[in-house]
Amino acid sequence: MEKKFIGAGLISGLVAGLFAFVFARIFIEPQVAKAIDYEGGRSAAEEMLAGEHGAHEHGEVFTRSVQENIGAGVGSIVFGLAMGAVFAVIFTVLWAYVGRRYPLVDPRLVAGLLAFGGFVAVYLVPFGKYPANPPAVGNDDTIGSRSGSYLTMTLVSLVVAIAAVVLAFWLLPRIGGLYALIVSAVGYLTVVGVAMALLPSFDEVPTALTAPDGAIVFPGFPGDVVGTFRFYSIANQMILWTVLGLVFAVVLTRLATRRTTAASAESLR
Repeated sequence: MEKKFIGAGLISGLVAGLFAFVFARIFIEPQVAKAIDYEGGRSAAEEMLAGEHGAHEHGEVFTRSVQENIGAGVGSIVFGLAMGAVFAVIFTVLWAYVGRRYPLVDPRLVAGLLAFGGFVAVYLVPFGKYPANPPAVGNDDTIGSRSGSYLTMTLVSLVVAIAAVVLAFWLLPRIGGLYALIVSAVGYLTVVGVAMALLPSFDEVPTALTAPDGAIVFPGFPGDVVGTFRFYSIANQMILWTVLGLVFAVVLTRLATRRTTAASAESLR
């Protein structure tokens, strides 16, 4: 059964990655294009101020068409498969406990709650500290620091979320479901709140480029592009995790149906 759960996770991740890619191609890529246009215009303005007209022109290794179609598509599918595999492993471990202790619980409910928890712990909470940014937003010198901080925040959120679930199950027979949920949620929010306070912050949205005399040569990065990009980024991850949970639940239904049919056929022999 464990292998079937892994297969279900990979199928679910593949479908979720495809849905996420289609959404990103339609809604996110136009914001990326605006950001790239801004970056090109600002670079030209900086070169003009420095008297280096065309001194730093570089050709693209991959065209925008390749990047936004093949590159983004492969990236979305690979990410979906990876999340599907991890989802299946965690579900297998979780269901081994829940299914044995609470046999009346529907595994599809567990899959749905796990998908919601994954969205919150893996994406939404880290996003609260380090929101997604389009190209041209961010200092090249801080890429390593930003990446390391984001990874740290994600790992802290995920590990603490797992610990909160374990705590909730431990408290359940002692203080009841409601209080166990409240205590675990408060503990999770407290720890991730402390982590957010301790980790460094980065505010690197480009401001207006000015000449030595103070005249504005090029405007700051458009705030509406940043806001729209972040909104669609959240929506994209919501779609990925929702589809992942729904498809996984559908596959679980198919597996249960096949097992019931096989058991019925065996009993008739």
